[in-house]
Amino acid sequence: MKTNEAHLSSTRESPGQLIPGLLLAAAVAVAAVLSAPFVAKIFPIPAMVIALLIGIALHFVAAKPLFQPGLAFCVRTLLRWAVALLGLRIALGDIFALGWKTALVVVISMLATVVSGVLFARLLGQSKFYGVLAGASTAVCGASAALATSTVLPNYPRKAADIAFVVVAVNALSTIAMVLYPILCTWVGFDERTSGIFLGATIHDVAQVVGAGYSISEEAGNSAVIVKLFRVFLLLPVVVGIGWWLAGTGSLQGDAKVPVPTFAIAFVALCILNSILPTVPLLAPLYAPVKIALVEASTWGLLVAIGALGLGTSIGAILDLGWRHIVTIVGTTAVILAVVLVGVSVTGL
Repeated sequence: MKTNEAHLSSTRESPGQLIPGLLLAAAVAVAAVLSAPFVAKIFPIPAMVIALLIGIALHFVAAKPLFQPGLAFCVRTLLRWAVALLGLRIALGDIFALGWKTALVVVISMLATVVSGVLFARLLGQSKFYGVLAGASTAVCGASAALATSTVLPNYPRKAADIAFVVVAVNALSTIAMVLYPILCTWVGFDERTSGIFLGATIHDVAQVVGAGYSISEEAGNSAVIVKLFRVFLLLPVVVGIGWWLAGTGSLQGDAKVPVPTFAIAFVALCILNSILPTVPLLAPLYAPVKIALVEASTWGLLVAIGALGLGTSIGAILDLGWRHIVTIVGTTAVILAVVLVGVSVTGL
């Protein structure tokens, strides 16, 4: 495989050795953000996907040993804490307001989707690790879930190419869903609230959930965002659960470990803080700017991490993946769509 996974699995490096790779990945992230408005005039691609594509294009530069320690730090350490900071985007009160029926439909559909990813991969003769990536990214929140899930997978052959493919594929499928799913809601006869629940429970990426929901109405958009945030809230339990499952099957070897839930604990703690601090009159004015800064830091952390991932992945490695990868991720998308559609109809949401 034409990637630098061996280098990206390196362990302890001095701060000075990290700087070249960090700067290169950061430059990719900045280039992605600056180019996003211009790219959007042609096709609406999120900055995260642009960062991945720019990184892949510059793979020949990143292959130099000078950049490897910093890129490893981005993909390993920076990524974990950027994911942990996602907790600041979620308020527990909004999640509790969903009701148990909505929560049940979402949880069952997510579990079915992750399991289906592994089953599709096995049926098509693929690595179960790719099935886990496809299932988790579809079940939870697209690219962010793919990156988070990658932290508990061993460095198996084609890992970087698998992650890159999943990031691009879930964005493409989310964009298609953003256009088609609101039409499906109208055809099925869902009201605005039910449409929002359906969209939030089925579309992969947050941005496309927002676009689809508010294209129907404000009520549908609000419901869609809350349901989507519930799925994001379940990101860390899903990732930790996958890690424990893989450890139980004896699949984790070498540098892969059962995930130490440090960043998972941080994620939940930040969710709780984000639910409490805005309600405290003395602390709310101080908390607001801190939250804005940390959420921005999380966004940039994810951009830099995915830029580093792209820099470690060759175009040839992705092209070698074949049609089975497409079938698997389309299959997981069909599973979450079907399970949520049935669940919403049966429960009368």
